Amino acid sequence: MNPVADPERMERMSANAKKILIVAVVALVLFFLITKPNQSADVVHNVLGWLRDGAEAIVTFVRALFS
Repeated sequence: MNPVADPERMERMSANAKKILIVAVVALVLFFLITKPNQSADVVHNVLGWLRDGAEAIVTFVRALFS
């Protein structure tokens, strides 16, 4: 059987790649949190601000839609 065409093997490889990617991202985030805590806090603060602004824009849109 052709190993490239084996769907189960491809699924396992995909799952393993996903796990490796998640571990790498978590390790990178932890690295930045430990080595640059002030800058990391600023980034989180900015992201939360963007999310708040987006939520406020959606609320404004819905209110205008039903007014």
